[in-house]
Amino acid sequence: MYSSKYPVKPCKPADRPALKSVRLLDQVRERIRYKHYSIRTEESYVYWVRGFIRFHQLKHPKDMGSAEVTAFLSWLAAARGVAPSTCKQALSALLFLYREVLEIDLPWMNEISRPKDRVRVPTVLSAGEVARLFAALEGPMALLARFLYGTGLRLMETLRLRVKDVDFERREIVVREGKCGKDRRRSEERRVGKEC
Repeated sequence: MYSSKYPVKPCKPADRPALKSVRLLDQVRERIRYKHYSIRTEESYVYWVRGFIRFHQLKHPKDMGSAEVTAFLSWLAAARGVAPSTCKQALSALLFLYREVLEIDLPWMNEISRPKDRVRVPTVLSAGEVARLFAALEGPMALLARFLYGTGLRLMETLRLRVKDVDFERREIVVREGKCGKDRRRSEERRVGKEC
């Protein structure tokens, strides 16, 4: 399916082990686990690769090119009405499939236009609304909600916290295996910053 305009170049780095799985989706899972991506990334990438293949009546991705990728992304945006960030996630999954699993460097992938994010004003609860929300919660859920609100951590980061990760003396929290698989310290003074 590749045109002569875009020569196919193998892109297998020497440090990457050969795939042991036979099925394509298992190969995607195997490569994601080798690269230590999160389980949620694995789930979403497998979902988008499966959706891409089904959209094109079970054709193998090696037999498809930029026209098929563009058609799939256009269908997501137009027919399914997904958000630009969802289209970008689907595109990232397809880039991963071609580069990391099929080990093919396709120059046309860089030419595919990415949708622009919508600029929206965030919805922020007032202090009174937050107080009413906390008053309606009780038990562990109330503690979890207050902790999330007070620290600004992500839900999974909070759920994975251990007692030893909270340092009351230094007034900081150690987040282990946070976004991008990185450990970081979250202190009262540094509540806002660039992460990953």
